[in-house]
Formats: sequence, C-alpha cells, structure tokens
Amino acid sequence: MFGTSPQTKGRLLLATPPLDDPNFDRSVIYVLEHHEDGAIGLVINRPTESALESPLDRWIELQSAPSAIFEGGPVETNAMIGLATTKAPGDDEVEHLTRISGVIASTDLSADPALVAAHVDAVRVFRGYAGWGAGQLELEIAQGAWLVLDAEIGDVFSDRPDELWHTVLRRQPGRLAWLALAPDDLSWN
Repeated sequence: MFGTSPQTKGRLLLATPPLDDPNFDRSVIYVLEHHEDGAIGLVINRPTESALESPLDRWIELQSAPSAIFEGGPVETNAMIGLATTKAPGDDEVEHLTRISGVIASTDLSADPALVAAHVDAVRVFRGYAGWGAGQLELEIAQGAWLVLDAEIGDVFSDRPDELWHTVLRRQPGRLAWLALAPDDLSWN
C-alpha cells in the first residue's frame, strides 16, 4: 500500500475540514519521516504560551518568532524535538543536525547550541509529535482526511503560525484554494 500513496517526507499535511480528532482540526503537519513502518510529523501551527526552560533555554537566542514551545502532536508529549532552518541546503552533514528536506533539519536539543549556531538561521522547539503506524497515514490520505501539499521554506518557521492553515490553502491552484474559506462548522454553508 505504501507505494500507491504520495511521498510525504518534507511535505505538509493539511487536515481537511472537519477532521473529527480535535488534536488535528485545521492542523498543518510537517512530515519528518515516512516509510513502510509508518510516519512521523510535527504540527507546525500550534504555538503554546510556554517558553523554553532550563536546560533548553540555551536555545532561546536561536529561536524564531514566536519564541514559544509548539504543540507538536499528541504522541509522547514529554518529548522535545527541535527543527532548524540551515544556512545552506548542501549535503554536508553538520554534527547535531540531520537534514530532512532542503534547508530544514532536525537538531539535537541535548547538544550545546553553539555547536550549530554558525550553521542555522532559526530553531523552533516542539513538544510531542504526530505519529502513524504502518499504512495508517496512507489510509487516512485515501479517505480524504489529509491534503498532501508542498512546503515552502517559510511554512515551518512562519511568524504567523495561527494563520498557516489558511495561508497554505490560499496559495493552492484552482478550487483547492476555496477550502481556505470553509467555516469551522460546515452546517453554516
């Protein structure tokens, strides 16, 4: 079944309205990994009111605005994951950075930020992640729960994450852009 679904690593998943699970209603997920065993991604449009605390507060100077911890998803909500936008999309592997796609990389938050500071423009920290077992994401995509769309560099580090779902939809061609106008309650139509 994996071979028949669109490749999602480094792309966005946009929840279609209305997705029954409140964890994902109007969410935008950046997919970190997708293979036959499942998929992992981060909700990139849900900043929290929480700031980085010790020992992660060492990363504050590299944090992009809004400088808050983001709600990455409902799985392992104690796990902290860092994403970085790197200065160059080259294939050079920098210690403590693992390239995901283009200039987006994951960063080892247990490392000293000074070791990656020269290689990154911004860092964003997420609590928890979204995860799918083997074939689960493919099935949800086939059922129409998710739109698989190309990511732009600014999406992951948007300074207006609360508007990201609408922003990504509005830039899509044709009728797909109309979804950005869908009311929260579809019975209002």
